[in-house]
Amino acid sequence: MPKNSTVPTFALGRAEQMPELSVIIPVYNEEESLPLLFDKLFPVLDGLGKTFEVVIVDDGSRDGSFHVLKAACVQRPEIRAIRFRRNSGQTAAMMAGIDVARAPVIVTLDADLQNDPEDIPLLLAQLDEGSDVVSGWRKDRQDAKIRRNLVSRIANSVISNLSGVHLHDYGCTLKAYRREVLEGMRLYGEMHRFVPIYASWMGARVTEMPVRHHARRYGQSKYGLERTVKVILDLFVIMFFQKYLVKPIYVFGGVGALCFAGSGLAFAYMLYLKFVFGTSMIQTPLPILVSMLFLVGVMSLMMGLLAEILIRTYFESRGHPPYQIGEKLNFTESD
Repeated sequence: MPKNSTVPTFALGRAEQMPELSVIIPVYNEEESLPLLFDKLFPVLDGLGKTFEVVIVDDGSRDGSFHVLKAACVQRPEIRAIRFRRNSGQTAAMMAGIDVARAPVIVTLDADLQNDPEDIPLLLAQLDEGSDVVSGWRKDRQDAKIRRNLVSRIANSVISNLSGVHLHDYGCTLKAYRREVLEGMRLYGEMHRFVPIYASWMGARVTEMPVRHHARRYGQSKYGLERTVKVILDLFVIMFFQKYLVKPIYVFGGVGALCFAGSGLAFAYMLYLKFVFGTSMIQTPLPILVSMLFLVGVMSLMMGLLAEILIRTYFESRGHPPYQIGEKLNFTESD
């Protein structure tokens, strides 16, 4: 805290207490949105009657976002800010916030003003009723109808059917968690949206509730159609880890059996052509082409899964998180 700070004594006392609520906000190039976000967020948090902290992770912004955070930290000691040296992605920013959050209840929120802070008390009330995870549902979503809404609905349907955890809106950042469901959880890629799936698989009670959604005021969305593909691929990785991490031979053995079966059928068909129609096996390149494409696809998929295993082994064995912190504000030496 700077010496020339004019923060009231009672505010300093609240910041030094162990908070009852942690609000985590990932930020990337939101210089214009942050002041308005604070104007909406802090009246809501002040009215909760709880001690709280706001953990803001600047994901390597290239605008003046961190300068805004520096000024805000002087005025509100409840803010604890982290700046990444480079852009590492929203999942890494979420993971960094979870790592340093101190409260038994955690709420995640976007910084672009599309989530409404006034919905936070509603999520907390749902937690008080016995839920472990409360996921926001942008029922009346204010985004592009085709490029965002339709694609999102298709992706959410696929994710729900594959995972068995049926939610309308996995992509909504506005969520509330009991801290114990996040203990030991490590997130990579685009997997922050899959926390309700992880939690449900661990026996947590997951509920969903409609929340307000506003059109973006400043800047442009950081998400494109290519992100949907990444999300689906990450989902396959999660399914693999949930079902086959301790028994990967089931996957490799299953694929191997399919390959052997395919090879046997292809060989039998070539013998059929040879002895029934007199067709020489080397007269057509189709068997070779099909075999090569099939093998390349299988090898690519297996190499991808092996790479996922190796990268997790690397991070977890070294205790090395997938992000680098360049600066912290309003942290103590022990944090």
